[in-house]
Amino acid sequence: MTKSATNRQTDKKHAILASALALFVHQGFHATSTASIAKAAGVATGTLFHHFPSKNSIINQLFLDIKQDFADAIISNTPFVDDVQQDANNLWQNAIDWAITHPLKQRFFLQFSLSAEIDALTRQQAMNSILGFVVDLIEQGQQQNIISHYPLPLLLENCHGQYLAAIRFFTDNPELGHDDFYRQASFQLFWKAIKS
Repeated sequence: MTKSATNRQTDKKHAILASALALFVHQGFHATSTASIAKAAGVATGTLFHHFPSKNSIINQLFLDIKQDFADAIISNTPFVDDVQQDANNLWQNAIDWAITHPLKQRFFLQFSLSAEIDALTRQQAMNSILGFVVDLIEQGQQQNIISHYPLPLLLENCHGQYLAAIRFFTDNPELGHDDFYRQASFQLFWKAIKS
């Protein structure tokens, strides 16, 4: 396959994912057909199935891609200072910034992060591979007795739930998304839930 053909295939795949994102968020997973995704992406239904064998494979790939975008953005903007609480706060604040900057992607997370449509292996890959730096920070905090010694998978789910709750609040109250008092309060609520 030539480079331009590969680029066209990549462009079609991205168009499918972008169309699926908008449709899943605005219509819901079950109300969105593969035909409507293909039409919105400007590709044939057969092209969609060439890239994705099912609608479930689309939503799982979308989940991983958005998690990767989220992880890349917050890690590249976080100055790590080798202080677990400060590093956690920096990550938290950058995660809020990402959510404010990417409202459609954040709405996708709010709707589908805890959904049965995202399979357990996909969630596990997102948490342990893509967000591995969060795992590392929690383990560092546990080794230093700064973070509670709860089982790591349970602690990670709790952290995820705390983040989704904060983002739901800021999504519902966008005028407070840049209010330092509320942002710091959201971190303190999160931190109190996990610290030793």
